[in-house]
Amino acid sequence: MNRREVLKGSLVSAGMLVTGSFPYPEIDVESRMEKLRNNINHSVCRWTYSHLSLEQLCQVVKKAGFSAIDLVGPKEWYILKKNGIYSSMCNGAEINLVKGWNDNQYHGQLIKSYLEHIDLVSDAGYKNLICFSGNRDGKDDESGMNTCAEGLKKIMSHAEKKGVVIQMELFNSKVDHKDYMCDKSAWGIDLCKRIGSPNFKLLYDIYHMQINEGDIIRTINDHHQYFGHYHTAGVPGRHEIDESQELYYPAIMNAILDTGYSGYVAQEFIPTAKNDKDKEKALVKAIKICDI
Repeated sequence: MNRREVLKGSLVSAGMLVTGSFPYPEIDVESRMEKLRNNINHSVCRWTYSHLSLEQLCQVVKKAGFSAIDLVGPKEWYILKKNGIYSSMCNGAEINLVKGWNDNQYHGQLIKSYLEHIDLVSDAGYKNLICFSGNRDGKDDESGMNTCAEGLKKIMSHAEKKGVVIQMELFNSKVDHKDYMCDKSAWGIDLCKRIGSPNFKLLYDIYHMQINEGDIIRTINDHHQYFGHYHTAGVPGRHEIDESQELYYPAIMNAILDTGYSGYVAQEFIPTAKNDKDKEKALVKAIKICDI
């Protein structure tokens, strides 16, 4: 085969993508009660379905056949418990996304809040608690990492004692979170090594890392021991993880499963549908795409 024939074959393949012949499995989104394989533990991020009350989202989740929701704080855990839904990633201890552990002026407030929330998470029977590096605000990455490690080490012995995993989320700083410091998996992995606790991990957000660095499957294969949780979304646009975007999630889920991972993968896409029923269908479809 010569170069011209190779290019011709490539154009045919590209045409298949353009015309919608993307190799996603056929999925009947109406069969909501079909039993999932659950090799992957499924979840959904609460904020992306904020058009629903938490009570309503619990009902959608149960109808879709799974039983976990990410990013719910202590004040609303009673709603999850009433509905038999697990809090797969707890929040509420953080100040916000931009004021984080890389700035020691916030350490006093953060240490107090995280020690309190570690107790709350443990007492509720949950495991994961999210944290954030914060924005650079002129700080270099090395000093910011040292400051993060210095502060986080002051809560890690308590987290270990209580069986709570503190998870710092990786964001992209190219599109969504300008100036955020923990924007590369290598930076986050170095932070894990400096902290040196089995109870400090990274929340590996596939959407964010595809934008900032790509090479998703290789990164998961090589560094999965530092990743304690996963988020999904379509690239570009942070919408449905279907044939409209550049990532093929069944392959990514297989890579995650092959590492022996037994935690949660949470859908964090923003549905594009105009009505609630179609937004619900989008969630069902995403769960089934990831249910390898």
